Amino acid sequence: MTRFFLQSVWAIPLYGLLGTLFSLPWAFGLMRRTGQRPAAYLNILVMVMALAHCLLALVGLRDLPPQSFCFDWLNLLDLELALRFEASQISLAAAALTAFIVVLAQLYALGYMEKDWSLARLFGLMSAFGAILCALALSDSLVLSYGLLEMLTLSTYLMVGFWYAQPLVVTAARDAFLIKRVGDVFLLMGVVALTCYAPELTFSGLAQWAVYQPLPGAIATLLGLAMIAGPLGSCAQFPLNLWLDEAMEGPNPASILRNSVVVAAGAYLLVKLEPALMLSPVASECLIGIGAITAVGASLVRSPKPISSAPSPMPPAPTWASSSSPWGCSALTLPCCCCSPTAWARP
Repeated sequence: MTRFFLQSVWAIPLYGLLGTLFSLPWAFGLMRRTGQRPAAYLNILVMVMALAHCLLALVGLRDLPPQSFCFDWLNLLDLELALRFEASQISLAAAALTAFIVVLAQLYALGYMEKDWSLARLFGLMSAFGAILCALALSDSLVLSYGLLEMLTLSTYLMVGFWYAQPLVVTAARDAFLIKRVGDVFLLMGVVALTCYAPELTFSGLAQWAVYQPLPGAIATLLGLAMIAGPLGSCAQFPLNLWLDEAMEGPNPASILRNSVVVAAGAYLLVKLEPALMLSPVASECLIGIGAITAVGASLVRSPKPISSAPSPMPPAPTWASSSSPWGCSALTLPCCCCSPTAWARP
């Protein structure tokens, strides 16, 4: 039984997408007589199913090496793009942790947002967040990870702008979207340029290629800086940290996803890219400097300000990897909002 769940690991993100689709009739007002709560219950159910799938697959992988699943997407001339998923103990544990946190946030939102007229839309967005983050945890493809970061940027925009009738909320959502888009555009430039040098755009393939095929210094530096930019936007690192403060205009139950798990997911992606980033000492030193500046800036934030609205400090490379968290980064970067008593209080 566990072997079946292991072979279908690629379907874990589909649970959250199904929850989002189930929410649409209530979100568009097509089902008014039952109220909004059935949509919330359906979303909680599908995320619990995703969590159970992750745990059963993790049990099935207990004595096996990491498993890889490939889906060909585009074959054009010499360009071959495939969507790859990797089932390892780290990736499955990260997906399970993500699904568990989403379930906790949804259970909290069930009471916190009980009287809100758009409860179904909130739960649909939270399930979409969970699906994207689970897919990012399982992804072994740089192209797929870039697409997921783009979807994460769009989801952040929708979540921050949840109460779109307020002008300040609209401004905050727009700023968060534009700031994160800056990093995504630079990452796209790096991915396109990397197709000219790397034989494949998988994280495992990039690690082997970086060992045996070093690049010239200038090219390695530009590629390293471009690939750093995308995850830095998600990590809210300096100078792309301005969106995190304004993101608190969104619903508080989702802040643990938007301001904490997303930050950890960006660091998780940087860990996967680390072999390629190490090709350039300049890019590595820039990354260390950015992490140090962000950590110092976050430590200087005045205490009356909610912790969740401050930039989340991330240990610079190569000290991200730690056995304390299945995301591959220090557990100190995770509870940037859930540890704040003011972040979860009612306004």
